[in-house]
Amino acid sequence: MIEGNIRSSEGSVDIKGRVVGDVTAEMITVQLSGSVDGAMSATKIAVEGSHTGSVKCDDLKLASTSQVQADVVAKGMATESGAKVKGTIDITGRQ
Repeated sequence: MIEGNIRSSEGSVDIKGRVVGDVTAEMITVQLSGSVDGAMSATKIAVEGSHTGSVKCDDLKLASTSQVQADVVAKGMATESGAKVKGTIDITGRQ
């Protein structure tokens, strides 16, 4: 488990364990075994595991195995059948 914020100014962050804190990167992937408790901010975010907090991104992809409790602000969102989402969702569209 990581307690604290993760920031990557270039590149991606691949989460396979538990993170308690905010994650900021160009791309964030929360693997099936991963979880994030905190805010996530990136150009692209993919969630296969679980997330609690908030999401801000351009492109969000939620896999069928994802469990998300978050307020979401994204330009676009793709959700596979079976994904669980609880919270507010604001899709701003491509501008």
